[in-house]
Amino acid sequence: MGIIFEKANRYLDWLSDLRRGFHRCPELALKEFKTALSIENVLDSLGISHTRIGDTGVLGILKGVRPGGSVVALRADIDALPIQEENDVEYRSLNDGAMHACGHDLHTSCLLGAARLLSEMKADISGEIRFIFQPAEETGGGAMDFINSGVMNGTDRVFGLHVAPDLKIGTVCIKPGLNNAAVDHFRIRIHGKSAHVSTPHLGSDALYAACQAVIAIQGLVTRRSSPVEPIILGIGMLNSGTTYNAVAEYAEMEGTTRTVSQETRMRVRGMIDETCANIAAVSGAEAEVIWTGVCSALINDPLACEEAGTAAAMLDTSLNVINERPLSLGGDNFAEFILQVPGCYAYLGTSNPELPHTQVGIHNCHFDLDEKALAIGAGIYAATALRWLGFENLI
Repeated sequence: MGIIFEKANRYLDWLSDLRRGFHRCPELALKEFKTALSIENVLDSLGISHTRIGDTGVLGILKGVRPGGSVVALRADIDALPIQEENDVEYRSLNDGAMHACGHDLHTSCLLGAARLLSEMKADISGEIRFIFQPAEETGGGAMDFINSGVMNGTDRVFGLHVAPDLKIGTVCIKPGLNNAAVDHFRIRIHGKSAHVSTPHLGSDALYAACQAVIAIQGLVTRRSSPVEPIILGIGMLNSGTTYNAVAEYAEMEGTTRTVSQETRMRVRGMIDETCANIAAVSGAEAEVIWTGVCSALINDPLACEEAGTAAAMLDTSLNVINERPLSLGGDNFAEFILQVPGCYAYLGTSNPELPHTQVGIHNCHFDLDEKALAIGAGIYAATALRWLGFENLI
């Protein structure tokens, strides 16, 4: 067992207390005020300077005492989900309708653990570590606030991690290349003309056009896209009409696209725009498509993965560091950081067959995890930073 991992395990009770504190008080995207304050209090106790990015983002900066060195960034997301927790545990959410069902409480605690480990070594290292505590990941926000504030300027590498209940405790996956899809949100508004149901020719049926659009959009995947390239076009909401006996004047639907390349991402947007405009026109209506980019495709840098994988393996010989995992069409806007500088995103095993509740998937009201993963996650954050700063001997 290396120095870092031995210390991280010694701090496991402290890490657990942190995680349970965050878990009890989950806050939704851009409302993470108490969470941000708690993070700042811990950083203060560690002697690490910090500043706010936006209203609820926190940036901590630790500089080694030795002169020179490079700059690395470590990121954790801090927001919770609008889910009512159903777990019967003493640290269950105290905020109705909000829950850390995606492991962000663990991410935050692990990064604070790394901050503690690295702060104790600052006399022996050079360079700078930037600790990014990012809000609003679940809604696709937060990341660009840090990037637009210049946090990535001068940074050589960036690292983040995410819980993986499909991986057993002690397993870490650092996969080079494509890991997650690009995610976009669209809102389609169809403007028609109302009329009595007995005289449909006097109106323009927005509901009929919307239904045709739903069918046609699904067909874009099966007939206008390569069958070997993963694409999802999903519509989850459709609202229209005011009464049963009138032609609907207005219809609105919302959906999402999941694509794995920027070229396909833009092409899919164009196809949906064109399809909706043409279908609405046939019905004598007009269509408006409003796009919101949630996140880019997450593509890990191969060299950064190799470096981080080496650091993870150095923590302890018992850890199983792998580099293969199925592509996820879920998104994570850590992708925006990797677009700025080379970096990688790791997946941390959190399930234990002896603890069935830890095998529940994310975004589920019964999600939980094996807290032994806290020491592993904190260790990986710290070890990766040390590897990138050139201090492998301290791992």
